Amino acid sequence: MYYREIKMRFLCLLVLSLACKSVVLAQSTGWNQFLGHGRNGISQETGLLANFPTQGLEIAWRVDGGVGMSAVAIADGRAITMWNSDRGQLVAALSMKDGELLWTASVAANYENSMGDGPRATPTIAGQHVFVYTGEGILACLDAATGKQQWSKSVVREMSGRPAEYGMACSPLVVDDIVIVTAGGQGKAVVALDTKSGDIRWTAVDGLPGYSSPALLQICGDSHVVAFTAMGVTGLRPSDGKELWSYPFPTPYDCNTATPIEVGGNVFISAGENHGCVMLEVTKHAAGYAVDEVWASVDIKSVMRNEWQTSVLLDGHLYGFDNVGSAGPVTHLTCVEAATGKVAWTKNRFGKGNLIAADGKIWITTMKGELVLVAGTPKGYSELGRQKLFSKTRQNVSIADGFALVRDDSHVICIKVK
Repeated sequence: MYYREIKMRFLCLLVLSLACKSVVLAQSTGWNQFLGHGRNGISQETGLLANFPTQGLEIAWRVDGGVGMSAVAIADGRAITMWNSDRGQLVAALSMKDGELLWTASVAANYENSMGDGPRATPTIAGQHVFVYTGEGILACLDAATGKQQWSKSVVREMSGRPAEYGMACSPLVVDDIVIVTAGGQGKAVVALDTKSGDIRWTAVDGLPGYSSPALLQICGDSHVVAFTAMGVTGLRPSDGKELWSYPFPTPYDCNTATPIEVGGNVFISAGENHGCVMLEVTKHAAGYAVDEVWASVDIKSVMRNEWQTSVLLDGHLYGFDNVGSAGPVTHLTCVEAATGKVAWTKNRFGKGNLIAADGKIWITTMKGELVLVAGTPKGYSELGRQKLFSKTRQNVSIADGFALVRDDSHVICIKVK
């Protein structure tokens, strides 16, 4: 009886262990929102290509798309993105299997802007719903399986905000039963809405929205919604939007665009226009939170000036694009030690692009239409592959299920990378 009981306990523990592993995999694989599951540009996929085949990468499928700056979100066998079309700003769901168009939904008139046409934000897939934000600031909730609209809210207009000059670029952030976007206005630069109804739950932060997407970071053992708006970065309590801490970081032309990322409990922010970057330490005291600079590197000699690209953290080092000068005419690819801000290496004049990290490597899309694979090591720049596969794009690749998806202004391309 004793041994039978021990055996049963062992089997229960084994099943529980396997179940836990399955849950972790279900949560960590996929790319359901801007910058992936953790909104940090890091994929949990493993077993990816160590270098590019001599015969070139295999294109699984390539389908027609449209003009826009929205990247691709992936979940439950669907790849979802947005573009301008003859029906307006269109949300399109494609089959991961073969690129078949599963459904489309028009959410607003076409968006046009001198800095490029089309929607800017990336859809967020949360459970059975998709949340999208248009170029002028309309937030819509769609059914993920059918594309049927559940609700739509003209957030910027209703908040009496002023749209960002180059278009609303904030990708929706879903936290429990609220969805968060930026809007702009007095006390309304950040807005949380009920995911089911679209009703306003809370508003916070003064000023213009900027172009960054908020992130949910773990700071001092608590969850903080960290929003990088035009005038600086702010930590907010998710439940009610209470401001917990803030740090001023105004950038010319309100061009705070990169998403804040967590670095060992600290917060890293960076901006272009020759502004620079700073690593912030947030500490909790009886009277509230305090913010201090761990290190800062600003102005024309900064080590990292992210223009629209968010840096990624890999094994204690930040990899990102350092854009030199106003509007970044010269762009270096740079690796920086996160703890100190010391440059580990720089690939001078690499050129403009975007990046994520996956399987210990840096996956880069260039404005020339190339996919470039670089070793994720602080020892020096080591290129593992480069191939032209698409047209000009600002979007990063989205990696899920062994495939890398990227879109330009004409197509959505699915590349086999496993």
